[in-house]
Amino acid sequence: MYLLNYIYFLIITLLGLKFLTMKRGVMVNPLNREQKMVMDGPEMFWVLTFSTGLLALSAPGALDLMAIRLMVLEVFCIVGLFICKRSPQWSPAIVFYLLYIVWLVIGLSYSPAPGYGFRVILKYLYPLLIMLFASATVRDKEVFLKAGLGARLVALVSIGVFFIPYVVRLFPGVFWYGTASAINYISMCIFSLALFYYTDEKRKNLLLCVLFMLPCILWVFRTSIMGTTLALMTFFFFKYKLKSLPVIFVVLVLFVVAVFAIPSVREKMFKDSENVSIEQLQRGEISKDDINSNARFAMWEDLQSRFYDGKELMGSGIGSVQNYMYSNFVFGGLKVPHNDYVQMSCDSGIIGVVLYLLAVFAIIVHSFFVYQKYTDVSIKMCAIVAGSSIVGVALTMYTDNVVNYSMATLSYPFGFYGMMLGLIKKER
Repeated sequence: MYLLNYIYFLIITLLGLKFLTMKRGVMVNPLNREQKMVMDGPEMFWVLTFSTGLLALSAPGALDLMAIRLMVLEVFCIVGLFICKRSPQWSPAIVFYLLYIVWLVIGLSYSPAPGYGFRVILKYLYPLLIMLFASATVRDKEVFLKAGLGARLVALVSIGVFFIPYVVRLFPGVFWYGTASAINYISMCIFSLALFYYTDEKRKNLLLCVLFMLPCILWVFRTSIMGTTLALMTFFFFKYKLKSLPVIFVVLVLFVVAVFAIPSVREKMFKDSENVSIEQLQRGEISKDDINSNARFAMWEDLQSRFYDGKELMGSGIGSVQNYMYSNFVFGGLKVPHNDYVQMSCDSGIIGVVLYLLAVFAIIVHSFFVYQKYTDVSIKMCAIVAGSSIVGVALTMYTDNVVNYSMATLSYPFGFYGMMLGLIKKER
């Protein structure tokens, strides 16, 4: 069955190459399905790439198909920046992110494993290329909607594959596994909520917004539950500013109730779930020691003692953590630290962490002010989706390996931000 993934990979790659080099093509207009719209090659490629980020197309064996797919997409994005007749747009967020990539490259000079370091850089490079390519390509709301709706459709198909009995066996490795998909659903949930507020299909988009919240609860993924909650809170703050505080409080209360009232969530969250209650939380009697971290806290402390302590400013060099975990049987055979910030601090030190967080913070702040300033509906939608979803996804990086599957996770808030920059360029 995995053989099909090689076929899917070839089809998508060849289709992407065809789109990228086309002068023009035709797609269905997302605003009116009875109409066609003409797009140039880079626009066609962008719609395809943004729509299919949730497709992992993995296959067991010596050939790492996912890594090859990532490299191919990055090469296509770089080539596309030269093919596209429009210029990429720059912002403080993109500058900070570019400086972060430069710092990672510098980290190769003192890395104990440049090979692993190069692979890590590729994973961080993808969101930057996505931002730049989207900002150069997207100038029309139809292209933005086509790409967003395409991504949401693929996400809906993935939910069907995961939850319809036995169907997942027919598509092994086609979609990213549950943790990556659940983080992807954060962006799709926020995008659906934006469509609820700014389009006429209220019921459909509200139902889809709720639907994208359910998998992380049913799968009991604490990280994605927290990320979705924070993204929703940020969305309402963008929308209503200080007037949103009561709504934010309600969302927070619902999160706390879910943690303590849903048995499966409570059991996974706490070591002694039977003797933990909301009342204890109110009295401040629940501490870090009560959280069931699955030994992650100890793992993080061990990694930081090896690669961060004494090298706080610069870290031990990009790829250090992956080299250690792949080359040795440690932590029960785990290959990833389940905390991107710990890996970031060990590999690139305080400088790396600060540069990365500055880029994320700049996206949030810029998106907030753009949302308040512009009246164009498409710009406002991109701004609120980018700013809200990046907050939720950035939180999940604390307890998951979000960077490892950046095609399915980070590329979406960064992609919406890039499209926002492109739409602003046309508005000006």
